[in-house]
Amino acid sequence: MSTTTYTENIEIARAIKGTTTYKRIKWCIFLVGVSVFAQLYNFQPILSEITTHFRVTPAESSYLVSAGTMGMAFGLLLFAFIADSYPRKDVMIFSLVTSTMLTLLSAFVSDFSILVNISFIKGMCISGVSAVTLAYLAEEIDPKYIGTAISFYLAGNTFGGMFGRIVAALVSGWLGWQAAVFTIGIIAVIIAIVFYIYFPDSKFFSPKKLKMNNKLNQMKTIFKNYKIMAMYLVAICLMGSFVSVYNFLGFKLEAAPYNLPHYLIAMIFLMYAFGIGGNMVAGRLSDKYSPRKIMLIALTLMIVGTIGMYMQSLILILIGLTFFTISFFSGHTIASRVVTTLGKEAKSSATALYWFFYYIGSSVIGSSTGIFVNKGNWNGFFYSIMTMGIIALIATYITTRKSTKKTD
Repeated sequence: MSTTTYTENIEIARAIKGTTTYKRIKWCIFLVGVSVFAQLYNFQPILSEITTHFRVTPAESSYLVSAGTMGMAFGLLLFAFIADSYPRKDVMIFSLVTSTMLTLLSAFVSDFSILVNISFIKGMCISGVSAVTLAYLAEEIDPKYIGTAISFYLAGNTFGGMFGRIVAALVSGWLGWQAAVFTIGIIAVIIAIVFYIYFPDSKFFSPKKLKMNNKLNQMKTIFKNYKIMAMYLVAICLMGSFVSVYNFLGFKLEAAPYNLPHYLIAMIFLMYAFGIGGNMVAGRLSDKYSPRKIMLIALTLMIVGTIGMYMQSLILILIGLTFFTISFFSGHTIASRVVTTLGKEAKSSATALYWFFYYIGSSVIGSSTGIFVNKGNWNGFFYSIMTMGIIALIATYITTRKSTKKTD
């Protein structure tokens, strides 16, 4: 084989672990996850201050989080149709730039309703990243390393969620919520610049003209696949319960008998570090073992963690939160991998719909459980979280019990 032919084969090969292309993809995708989730949830750790500043209820303050995730959901529904019509990198750059501008603008808004609307629009802008990232990884990464690559992206999401929430909580406690939001915006600007410079363009994807009939047929195929539909239900339950816990657990811990100050409550978001570990471990295990078994174990442990948070002991609450967080991220990693694998030629549509249902769960359930918090009904709050975990467990068990394939 000639040197020229060998070089050409190397150039068209999908990225494998250890190559420069793989490293650039891996770290840029990680940073994108940091930016997206730091911006999307920058209000979550400061809801208590928002409640006081704007004189709204805890449930109403959570609208800032739910508006963003609802915007994500509807944006993803839109991108499910149009994402394949544009280069993957262009879609991600658009999302990063527009969302960053809106985050910076949010720091100067003094009307609560306007702030909610900006959060909704920002969620729609951010959705472009989630709509195409998993498809990009499936197209550009060697199949042997897809599970690891996806888990690394989700680890970036996790780290971004943890880092953004801690920074926002600490800065807000010392300098006010506006300074906290502005700080997150500046971080997002830096990430957008780095991403633009270093992220590789697609080699295995070419934009296609939107053909509505073909796209609708793809959607029909997806909705006829009961395993994918089960993962969509799991996504609703997982994200709905997760956002509920991180929206409102701080209200419980700042009240009697715990009376924790803001800087200690901010530290509960360090639990996301365990989530990063759960992402990576689940991703690697899913490359070797049945995702079905990993998913069932994760959902079971999530229910156990919810029971721990239901207890009155602060130690048991923190242990329960640890189990809950690890299990959530592990389950999310497996569910997104299953959808990506089963989506086949409709990968971008299948994954965009997965994120759509994921954020519907976040926005609808994440705020509605606040009704229990308004009334101080923590029993009802945790019962609802446990119910969602049980529904997800049953859905996974029923739709996968007859198959032993790796992509169950």
